[in-house]
Amino acid sequence: MLKQRVITALVLLLILLPALFYHSPAPFCAIALLLIAAAAWEWARLNGYGRAASLFSGLVCVVVCAATWTLGMLEQSLALLWTLAGAAWVLAGAWVLHRGVSAWSGHSRAVRLLAGLVALCLAWLAVAQARVIGINFLLSILVLVWVADIFAYFAGRAFGGRFSRGKLAPSISPGKSWEGVWGGMAGVVTLAFVWRWADVAWGARVPSLYSHIGVRGEWFLLIAVVFMAAMSVVGDLFESLVKRSAGVKDSSGLLPGHGGVLDRVDALLPTLPLAMMLYSV
Repeated sequence: MLKQRVITALVLLLILLPALFYHSPAPFCAIALLLIAAAAWEWARLNGYGRAASLFSGLVCVVVCAATWTLGMLEQSLALLWTLAGAAWVLAGAWVLHRGVSAWSGHSRAVRLLAGLVALCLAWLAVAQARVIGINFLLSILVLVWVADIFAYFAGRAFGGRFSRGKLAPSISPGKSWEGVWGGMAGVVTLAFVWRWADVAWGARVPSLYSHIGVRGEWFLLIAVVFMAAMSVVGDLFESLVKRSAGVKDSSGLLPGHGGVLDRVDALLPTLPLAMMLYSV
């Protein structure tokens, strides 16, 4: 399993890194679009759709995202869209997680499918816009989610259950603890202030998300990054809820050793639109 994880990670890096650092955003946006289409295929399967409908769902994502690309939306200010997307993630995420696993399957398949496709298309549009803004800006968002996840893992392993009486969401993801969440937030706060300092020290041509937010003050930056870290947890729990409802461990086997694409991008689904909301407004 470890060997598979390492090989898959290396292959992904060999594909993604050259595209990310290419002088044009186009290669990275194209690869991201393929990944989002694969995630749409997984989402349809998790919600009970067959092979044809799942493939069609991936195609729909490609068509919608390609249309926004062709219409020049990657270069446009979409403040209203990102505000609505951010509000929807906060409200719908809290509502779905509060109702729990059993309530998810009570919604119609069409509604569940549509909600997922909208979330995936918005995530692609957000990551593509972030790449158009600049590599430093995009990386500051992606690394936030990775740091939150890594720090949460180690904090949960070291301190899980020592300071809190219960688990974070035992019916959805029994392994997650409150200590892990706090550890992830501490890691993200440290990352934000160090990255902001590095932008100034190294004279970054394109400011990171943290430098952009930090213009409003350090307290605003602190609240914003903690909020984004919390929403990355919501994205993770949301996908765990859907998988538990479907009775599966992984969203698919597309990435050997890692599960599926959704398993890798779940925390990014709410975080990317929220980052663009903070940037836009």
